[in-house]
Amino acid sequence: MIKRLAERELATEFGTFTEILYYDGQRESIALVLGDFEGFDAVLCRIHSACTGGHVFNSIECECAAEMAVAQAAIQSEGRGIIIYLDQEGKGNGHLALMLSIPFKKSGLPQGEAYEKAGYLADARSYVPAAEILKDLSVASVVLMTDNSKKAIELERLGVAVTAVQDISAKLSQNT
Repeated sequence: MIKRLAERELATEFGTFTEILYYDGQRESIALVLGDFEGFDAVLCRIHSACTGGHVFNSIECECAAEMAVAQAAIQSEGRGIIIYLDQEGKGNGHLALMLSIPFKKSGLPQGEAYEKAGYLADARSYVPAAEILKDLSVASVVLMTDNSKKAIELERLGVAVTAVQDISAKLSQNT
């Protein structure tokens, strides 16, 4: 069960969002929200996993920072939406798994297969915290910004209505 711990206003390049900190007993998760969406259908939503390389070190080896910026810009344009930031680096395997998978990724393997070659799960993420946060925020349904259809399937399984999926990769290419 997830617990809401604190919230504050957070000024960003894309406007002032409300940052809400949650804790599930093991990890913190953050909801970055803009506008009124309680009870609304088709609320724009991005579920985003931690990425030290992209978010802390400005790495150009991944699209994580760009995906975050695209999501914030889309939500700003829409006037309402939610980004849920999950502490699940390396598709939930951790930063060590990411580092150990790099040689396999550079040899041409997709990231999931690179994790498996390094001895980890292809994708160890859990979307339970995201589903619980969306329920806490009283969102009726979401339009999910992702290029991973498994996120939508998992959210639906967890009781969150997903009315549509927007390909975040397509939005990235529109912005470049």
